[in-house]
Amino acid sequence: MKMNNRVYGIAGIKSCMANWNADFTGRPKAVSSGDIFGSDKAFKYPCKKMWQNEGERIMYIKTYKIGTKGKGEDAEKLQPKELKERYEELFGYELNKKLPSDKVLRDLFSCMDVMNFGATFAQEGQNISITGAVQVGQGFNKYNNTVVEVQDILSPFRNSKKEDADASSLGSKVMVDEAHYVYPFSVNPDNYSDYVKLMEGFEGYTREAYERFKSACLVAATAFNTNSKSGCENEFAIFIEFNEDSKAYLPPLDQYVEFVKGDTINRLDLTRLSELLKSVGDKIQAAEIFYNPFTFEKPELQGVNYSAYSLFERA
Repeated sequence: MKMNNRVYGIAGIKSCMANWNADFTGRPKAVSSGDIFGSDKAFKYPCKKMWQNEGERIMYIKTYKIGTKGKGEDAEKLQPKELKERYEELFGYELNKKLPSDKVLRDLFSCMDVMNFGATFAQEGQNISITGAVQVGQGFNKYNNTVVEVQDILSPFRNSKKEDADASSLGSKVMVDEAHYVYPFSVNPDNYSDYVKLMEGFEGYTREAYERFKSACLVAATAFNTNSKSGCENEFAIFIEFNEDSKAYLPPLDQYVEFVKGDTINRLDLTRLSELLKSVGDKIQAAEIFYNPFTFEKPELQGVNYSAYSLFERA
């Protein structure tokens, strides 16, 4: 079913003795002022993995092959697939410039990640750019007392490249003791209105795709339990859905939310967010808050009708 409502919201990710999003040095990603943040890519990747594990078709995710090109030791090495190879793997036929763009577009929109996040599909004769209905911002850490920890790791193997190495090598793992990332997002189904006109039978952004994104906001980080992400989990999310005919627009909502550290249970201060939503209250169709009741007090919006649920009710 086609979705016509715009949505604004935030999603919270907790990182405890973990590294939610590292830079190329291995340290938690940060801006020049030292403020720690997580990129939109760090948020989207667990969403894609969750959808893929649940049987959805995903285009933009790293997959591998054993290379056949090259000579000697360069042959038969593990390599990431090219975009063209990934497309052909998913759809079972050759991608070339003769393939109708209508066909390529339909294929792309059949992928859950493209339907939500859009795509940049730069291939010869098929140069396609889709601005996603779902746009995710950068998630800044809202906890002011975060400390970066470095843990030394002893490898079980000696590094033979070092001539004087007579013991196993040392490595390190960089983590934060505690961080609380808040990601702003928006959902604008109108981003696909041009494609509805171009492709007969294409209805645009669907309610099903939105519900899949919504579920990912609640459980994807918790489900994505790799070594560096063990200790990362979803801890809250807020969804503000407007009426179909509403022309109201909101700025990124993360700047209107404050994280308050408690002795045993934490709190979200939504005072400023409440004031913002009051100004458009008659245009809001539904407001929903999901939170972890074991780590957060029940968040409250003032002057706005809303529903609050435990994260585990939806999960």
